[in-house]
Amino acid sequence: MKCKWHSMEDWSRIVRSFTILLLTCDIYNFNLVEGVNPEVEKHLEMGKKLLAAGQLADALSHYHAAVDGDPDNYLTYFKRATVFLALGKSRSALPDLNKVVELKPDFTAARMQRGNVLMKQGKLNEALLDFNEVVQREPNNQDAIEKAGMIGPLQNDIEMAKGFFEHNAYEDVIRLLERPVELCPWDTDLREMRADAFIAQGEYFKAISDIRPTAKLTPDNTRAFFKMSLLHYKMGEEVDSLTQIRECLKLDPDHKECHDHYKKVKKLVKQLEEAQELKNNQKYEECINKAKNILKTEADVVPFILRAKSYLCHCNSQTGDVNETLKSCREVLQLDPENVDAMVDKAEAHIANEDYEAAIRELQGAQEVDQNNRRVQEALNKAQKLQKQSKKRDYYKILKVKRNASKKEILKAYRKLAVQWHPDKHEGEEKERAQKVFIDLAAAKEVLTDPEKRQRFDNGEDPLDPEEQHQHGGHPFFHQGFNPFGQGGFTFKFNFN
Repeated sequence: MKCKWHSMEDWSRIVRSFTILLLTCDIYNFNLVEGVNPEVEKHLEMGKKLLAAGQLADALSHYHAAVDGDPDNYLTYFKRATVFLALGKSRSALPDLNKVVELKPDFTAARMQRGNVLMKQGKLNEALLDFNEVVQREPNNQDAIEKAGMIGPLQNDIEMAKGFFEHNAYEDVIRLLERPVELCPWDTDLREMRADAFIAQGEYFKAISDIRPTAKLTPDNTRAFFKMSLLHYKMGEEVDSLTQIRECLKLDPDHKECHDHYKKVKKLVKQLEEAQELKNNQKYEECINKAKNILKTEADVVPFILRAKSYLCHCNSQTGDVNETLKSCREVLQLDPENVDAMVDKAEAHIANEDYEAAIRELQGAQEVDQNNRRVQEALNKAQKLQKQSKKRDYYKILKVKRNASKKEILKAYRKLAVQWHPDKHEGEEKERAQKVFIDLAAAKEVLTDPEKRQRFDNGEDPLDPEEQHQHGGHPFFHQGFNPFGQGGFTFKFNFN
């Protein structure tokens, strides 16, 4: 009777294969079960039923009882070992498999299973002994022949990988360890070596994928959790970094490196959350201060620097600080040249600076990155309208104020210029010019002190342009009843409200 052992690639296949092994192989009919006391037989039968139902942990408890009740029955050890393996507990399975081989050296199914476990653990010389023993007893066992033939090439690949690792040839290390890691997935040394090679190549995500299993395979592996936390941190994944460092501290609350890193990550997580909340709530000055604090907490890790500068870029743009906006947005784009949000914020600063050509260039570049971005399209339309508008009447320039001037500043500028250009203060041809300037001043005041009209003007539309008002269904300035010269003659009365 032979019991074929199938290879597994993941835990679900492990469970399924081990269950099939116990339920379909004819090992339940061994004569050695004769003389077993009824209580042990009862536990074996219950274990078999629970195993068939997929209740591995419950099945294991009955096999424990069976082993305790009949410590010289190799079959009970074999069954328990198989359940251990199905549960992913290879360390617990090996002593049972060793006991099986000790009690029944010619039981090739146990040797084959032990050889597979040893191979997965990377103990290739020991695995080869078991495979060779099976081949000696069963010369036609193709599974054993195949596995024995794998050992030599695997050992060669591993030795070559170690040599390349010492010479910093990390691409070769990764290439050579692909098959050994696949066939020896429980060998933590191989995974750690490949993880270090991935780290050297900057492939942190792949490194984490290799380190994660070692945290389970090695008891109390604080080093693995610390390393994963650092890698998540370097990738800008502060929440995952915090999760892993907490796992380290669960294993060892006094671990100094983990504790120090935990304090830093926890602080940074809070700062990032607060900065985002301030941005969402349009508290832009506070957002700027919080972003500066983030840069004090972390001045070296690029993803966090990028996020802090992105907050500075956007929040400065919302406060109207053109110089700081351009500076911080340029820094964002140096780190992330295709950051569309930074491109738009930078373009808005150019618009505030009345550099419409620069704004249009920036937004056209953003459009190449994301053709369907609505914010980009709206900003581009606005910049193009303002560029066209700049060739006409500019109310900000008429009053000699900045585009982000407050209503108070606008009224102050109007009063000063209105007094200067009052037509009664001018004679002859100069009076005619003063009348024109005075009308422009009054129009500028009318538009820029009315929030709705000012918003329309800022979006590239002149609320007082008869042609544009006709297109938009509105009314030109004088149609609204405004006449700075009153009724008949030039008698001027100022109202500076």
